[in-house]
Amino acid sequence: MEKHIKAPLDNATICDLKSGDYVYISGTIYTARDAAHLRMDEALNKNEQLPIFIEQNIIYYMGPSPAREGRPIGSAGPTTASRMDKYTPRLLDMGLKGMIGKGKRNQEVKDAIVRNKAVYFAAIGGAGALLSKSIIASETVAYDDLGTEAIRKLEVKDFPVIVVIDSDGNDLYETSVKEV
Repeated sequence: MEKHIKAPLDNATICDLKSGDYVYISGTIYTARDAAHLRMDEALNKNEQLPIFIEQNIIYYMGPSPAREGRPIGSAGPTTASRMDKYTPRLLDMGLKGMIGKGKRNQEVKDAIVRNKAVYFAAIGGAGALLSKSIIASETVAYDDLGTEAIRKLEVKDFPVIVVIDSDGNDLYETSVKEV
């Protein structure tokens, strides 16, 4: 099923999303990759606040290429989500409601998705240039010294993703294999 949603996410929207749904996201999302996740984890270990408000938000696992003239961002394809698995349950327990990446997630992440009524989306790997066309604004908001791995605030319009793991724990990677 095809759905259009707004970010940040609310619980009713999340519960309406099902594994396999084609979704177009509009609104505000944040980027963070490995180095940014490590820094956020270190901040939390020191009882410091995160540089972004995590509740109800979506993190896109992406580090863009430089923007071409007249564009807010360069190629913006997803990175492998499993690299963030060791940090994700903690962020979900703090109120993170969505993640965008590519590839499978571990059981601890799946359990945290269900426990916190969250959702994991996949963006199409290798389509970074196409995905960047749905990004209408980009601003670095934290960890600027990390370059492409800095945390960015993105404004997106009809950003295309697929629900991989829904709030009930249904995993498209598992169900699609069973159907074959």
